[in-house]
Amino acid sequence: MIRFLQQDNKVVKILFGVIIGAAVISMVIYLVPGLMDPSGGADNASIYATVHAPGFMGRLFGASEPIKTEDVSKTAMQMLQQQRIPESMMNQLLPLVMPRAGQVLVERKILKEEADRLHLQVSDDDLVRELKTGPLGEYLFPGGVFIGRDAYINFIQMRIDPNLSITDFESSVKESMELQRLQAYITGGVTVSDAAVRDAYRVQGTKVKFDYALVSSEDVKKTINPSDTDLQTFFKQNAGRYASAIPETRKIEYVAFDAAKLPGGKQPVSDADVQAYYTSHQAQYKTEEQVKTRHILINSPAGADAKTDAAAKAKAQDVLNQLKAGGNFADLAKKYSEDPGSKDQGGELPLFPTANLDPEYAKAAMALSPGQTSGLVKSKFGYHIIQTEQKQAAGEKPLSEVKDSIVQLLEQQKQGSAEQAYAAQLADEAKKNGIDKTAAAHGLHAVTTDYVAKDGVIGGLSDSAAMLSQAFTADKGAAPATVSTGDGYAVFQVVDVKPAHSPDFATFKSHILDDYREQKVPELVQQETQKLADRAHALNDLKKAAAELKVPVKSSDLVGQDGQVPDLGAMSGPASVAFSLAKGAISGPLQTEQAGAVLNVTDKQEPTADDMAKNFDQMREQLLNDQREQVFQVFAETLAKQYEDGGGVRLTKKAAAPGSTPSGL
Repeated sequence: MIRFLQQDNKVVKILFGVIIGAAVISMVIYLVPGLMDPSGGADNASIYATVHAPGFMGRLFGASEPIKTEDVSKTAMQMLQQQRIPESMMNQLLPLVMPRAGQVLVERKILKEEADRLHLQVSDDDLVRELKTGPLGEYLFPGGVFIGRDAYINFIQMRIDPNLSITDFESSVKESMELQRLQAYITGGVTVSDAAVRDAYRVQGTKVKFDYALVSSEDVKKTINPSDTDLQTFFKQNAGRYASAIPETRKIEYVAFDAAKLPGGKQPVSDADVQAYYTSHQAQYKTEEQVKTRHILINSPAGADAKTDAAAKAKAQDVLNQLKAGGNFADLAKKYSEDPGSKDQGGELPLFPTANLDPEYAKAAMALSPGQTSGLVKSKFGYHIIQTEQKQAAGEKPLSEVKDSIVQLLEQQKQGSAEQAYAAQLADEAKKNGIDKTAAAHGLHAVTTDYVAKDGVIGGLSDSAAMLSQAFTADKGAAPATVSTGDGYAVFQVVDVKPAHSPDFATFKSHILDDYREQKVPELVQQETQKLADRAHALNDLKKAAAELKVPVKSSDLVGQDGQVPDLGAMSGPASVAFSLAKGAISGPLQTEQAGAVLNVTDKQEPTADDMAKNFDQMREQLLNDQREQVFQVFAETLAKQYEDGGGVRLTKKAAAPGSTPSGL
């Protein structure tokens, strides 16, 4: 059943650490500084870089592992998506991110080679065990039952990457597992003292309460009232900023139509058309044998010893006896079933093709009539009690059942083809006679828009985005072109173009005022916050100082380092200074996104001995993870330096373009 899982392939795919929890390794890789020495690269557009063992012997005898430009591009796109970069900017930013993405894959390859050298490779059995018992197990093996090859492929393409094959997915999981083993191998000796744990928890567990005075950016902005002379000076000083403030606009002439205006009306679909489509798409209408069941599973995996198996069977028999005595199947499944994927649903599984189920399970389920319950059924996962809810035999949907959907599909296809042909005819005529005359000849109405921007809207069309997109790539007076309008087609032509230009001061004054204020606000907020802090320290009283300067004061709740405070945000940000202040102390000026602030600590509570004891183990694990991360980062940096100094990394000339490494996105 899982034969196809046991495949090996050395193709290196992009990061899938998230699949099995390799986030630490990926983060460490991302933090290792510049390894990318461009000297001596080969010129091969399909290969971004090659990696081999460093040193003279590595160059002579080490196998060179290529890193494909295609994989670097995919990783760069993933980085941009993680930063939530708008799709419209992706292509523009991609070249800037490619060098960093290439570095990530090179460094990951170096770690992979080191793991291979230490014989930490992952076997096919290890892979199957991870897919079955790891985080993906509930999706790929619900109730211990494999979902089947087709569903497996669908899961990969729908949930992970639509272009990823099974072989490459499994290779990426194997690689991440191997890098996890390397990380565990390198950091296995890391320890943290009890004193360090207590000190760390004392800091992390401390809570504070404070008053805080806010110098609001919005309030400061309202006080900025420049004269026209100030604004005109600002406008001239920032001429470059406003050079294209008024975007390019275009005037477009078009004639549009929908299906109702097609010559000859609606295109008919004959019975022969329907039959021909049904015959040529026969595979589309085949149905597999399927069954929908509930089950209660008592685990006894293949290879379990006789004692374990006997105990599981006895437990399953006890549950079966309760069912026979009138017990509710769903209630008993929730109470006893050891299938985490279905027990909370009363043991219910969806309609599954029997080919994707364990053979013994499928055989027993199909032998039951809907509503019947089986005895004990032994599969490789343990003992099942099965209740069949629905059965569907393999076969083929008859034409009568699918005819309406085929007719609708063919009508849409014929209508689409007719609309395209009519649009092409109108465009050809418009090239000779113009849009006005062509529209009149066919009883249609030609429209000329006002000047409209690329992101504007043309009111007479249900969807004008495609027309505007094409119009802004066409030349003024270019031949009429066709475009879809959502509910039909249009033929259009660009009549005139107004280039982007600088606005006149009077027209754009309100925007200039907004820009002027935005530029002045940070400086003024900083000045006012400093003045507030100085006065508060002079008076040793934040509230008095705030009253003098007419600044509002608020009070926080008792908060820890993971807390949030209105207007200040997360306590891990600027307000974290409160944890280093003594009770009664006043902070210096703080800057947040929307305001300046000064704090006065009014209460401070350190964790109790009981709190310390309850959270000691969790704190130790947190510190251990931090230490392991640091140790592994140093290891990765050192290893990368060895490869760099030993000539173990060679970039292609294209990849090694000077100045290509960004500072970081």
